[in-house]
Amino acid sequence: MSAAHDATDGRPAVYATAGLVEALLDLAREAEPEEATIALATTPAGEFAESLPPETPVFTHFYFPEAGRSLSAVFGMDLGTPAGQTQGRFVSHPQGRLALARTDDLHGIVFVAVPPWGRNDVAVFSRDGIERSLDLVAAEPPTESLDYPR
Repeated sequence: MSAAHDATDGRPAVYATAGLVEALLDLAREAEPEEATIALATTPAGEFAESLPPETPVFTHFYFPEAGRSLSAVFGMDLGTPAGQTQGRFVSHPQGRLALARTDDLHGIVFVAVPPWGRNDVAVFSRDGIERSLDLVAAEPPTESLDYPR
């Protein structure tokens, strides 16, 4: 089974769990009238979604924007998000358009949402501003835990 492709330019679809998208919309709603900017991470589909090729990246997790804020203030950099472990970014535009803006904190993939914060109010873009198709995955990602050796 091959990954779905966007009808406009042949680029692969972007996959995200439905639960993640709902959580991001809730965070955007709570942040309004301020913008929300949230780092996003993927999990290979083979770990939880049988309907996709195992290597397909699926956006499944986010890092709370407040995590590490006090450390960031002291050191002047984002220390709350593990380096190299986020493949995307979510940004809300409470007063804006459903499009990528020059002021957005760009990653390779950027989710953009606008009010009234429903599933139809989210779009996904590549860093170059090209809109990508978004396919929601109904499966739940594996639970993460911190396992310490004893």
